[in-house]
Amino acid sequence: MKFSSVCFAVLMGVCASAWAQQPQKGPAAGKDLMAKNPAADASASQWNDKPLPEMKGVLSWKTLGEVKPVKQKDKFVPEFAKEVSALDKKEVKIQGFMMPLDMGEKQARFILAALPPSCSFCLPGGPEQMVEVQAKTPVKYGFEPILLTGKLAVLKDDPMGLYYRLTDAVVTVAK
Repeated sequence: MKFSSVCFAVLMGVCASAWAQQPQKGPAAGKDLMAKNPAADASASQWNDKPLPEMKGVLSWKTLGEVKPVKQKDKFVPEFAKEVSALDKKEVKIQGFMMPLDMGEKQARFILAALPPSCSFCLPGGPEQMVEVQAKTPVKYGFEPILLTGKLAVLKDDPMGLYYRLTDAVVTVAK
């Protein structure tokens, strides 16, 4: 149930962002709200079949995937590998695809996902493939992967069902 709240928020953000980017001209402006966005399709299709290449000094999604759900009393909680737990409260670099949570061209809070969103109604992975980002300054929304630096929080019992949060995040240029 808790993770479904995150799913709903992500879906609403993706749908709202897609709607906001539609050209609104002429008397039939409302007709094409669900039309495909060629820029999004071209960019996403470039990355759909394979994960992002790993980069030296950048936290990999494979490492973040070293977690399994464990039942405690009446709920499941994440059990992280030691390597992942050691990253808690550390500054890391991570790359991924932005999934907006709010309307607007720039996003201060969003989801960074391992894979690009390929459907407005589907999440591109489980909680181990998503990081909630709280940016230091709003980041311009785009379809290309971005590289961020920030402080990683490994979440052991997040009410939204998330496993990771990156705070004070800033866009970093790859070297």
